[in-house]
Amino acid sequence: MRRYALLATLLLSTTAAAAATCGNDASGFNAWKQQFAQEASAQGVGQRGLDALAGTQYATRTISADRNQKSFKYSLDDFLRIRGADTIVAQGRKKIANNPNFFSGLEQRYGVPASVVVAIWGMETGFGNFMGDSNVLSAISTLAYDCRRTDFFTPHAMAALQLVDRGSLSSGTVGAMHGEVGHTQFLPGNVERFGVDADNNGVVDLTNQSDALASTANFLRQKGWQPGAGFQEGQPNFAVIQQWNAAGVYQKAIAQMAGRIDG
Repeated sequence: MRRYALLATLLLSTTAAAAATCGNDASGFNAWKQQFAQEASAQGVGQRGLDALAGTQYATRTISADRNQKSFKYSLDDFLRIRGADTIVAQGRKKIANNPNFFSGLEQRYGVPASVVVAIWGMETGFGNFMGDSNVLSAISTLAYDCRRTDFFTPHAMAALQLVDRGSLSSGTVGAMHGEVGHTQFLPGNVERFGVDADNNGVVDLTNQSDALASTANFLRQKGWQPGAGFQEGQPNFAVIQQWNAAGVYQKAIAQMAGRIDG
């Protein structure tokens, strides 16, 4: 019995020693970076990724935004009006009409209607017009360090460093406040899991329109999209749209705008 108790104690102490120590303010961030660098190196992150981690800074704006998030309390009609649904629908139709071969190829490959991908694109970044103004590596690293968000963001922070090694991200990549990147705002772990090199240049780059839209279609397909099935509320594919964003009003807005884009 004593032997098992000792083994359990050793296992717990080893785990504690391996995990970087989280914090609730900037004071421990540099120490966390050093510890996390050891974890990253053990998981195969190379020098480029480690150098990017070393260059990160505590993202005060990200922490402020994360701790003051407000849920979507608007009615659907108000939300659609505030987000400019009419403009997204009109511009979305033009995007598809101006590049029919790309979007038809996307639908043939993944089974996801172009209207859904384009509605997400319009909602997330206004069709790439604003993809964020925060340093992605600093934002993700700060959230992984923050004790409130460690469990969720640590895998994304590790993925971000691996993506730096592969050239998909760099120490200077700019994205959203919580580290989302590209035309449709993927977190690094999702870039790693669902990213597609649609232009075949050897790098998955979500700031590249083709890569981002193909990756979005791939995300939906891998999450269970059923080609040919409906995507409005109550239909089979609405459950997949729900996996894109947790807010109910956001989910309904994507479905409704995509339906209007289809006409």
